[in-house]
Amino acid sequence: MDHIKLTTKQSGGRPAKFKTPEALQKQIDRYFESCWAQKVDTSGNPIFLRDKNGKQTKKKILLQIKPYTITGLAVFLNTTRETLTDYEAKKKFSDTIKRTKEKIHAYAEEALFIGKNPAGVIFNLKNNWGWKDKTETDINAKIQPLIVNRISYKDFLHTKSN
Repeated sequence: MDHIKLTTKQSGGRPAKFKTPEALQKQIDRYFESCWAQKVDTSGNPIFLRDKNGKQTKKKILLQIKPYTITGLAVFLNTTRETLTDYEAKKKFSDTIKRTKEKIHAYAEEALFIGKNPAGVIFNLKNNWGWKDKTETDINAKIQPLIVNRISYKDFLHTKSN
């Protein structure tokens, strides 16, 4: 019987989309930038910062137009949340993904203090970041027996009239 010897390591799946952490970081930075747009006036003209004398500078005034999200990042990178998790498991990409996730997590956490209705943010933090409502139970608390005084209706009427 003939045997075929493979001389190169073959792995299943698609080739890596990002070859280096630097290439991945560059695209992540582009994602964060895409969440912002320059503010414009009612005529659609870009608005720039003015100096203390009122003179227009070249510094743009930016507005955040999209929140930072893991899913938004995945869509921007033309990949999936699961693929980002796979990259995080690879040693050379781990720090890049972890730093990015922390930035997105911090954004969500800070939104709790900015928004008027934090329900969506709380949902996100519980479902995507492992946050939980905390309930404390004291297992050492002494349980007091419930004492019930039984009184007849006749005695009740007697005490009520006095």
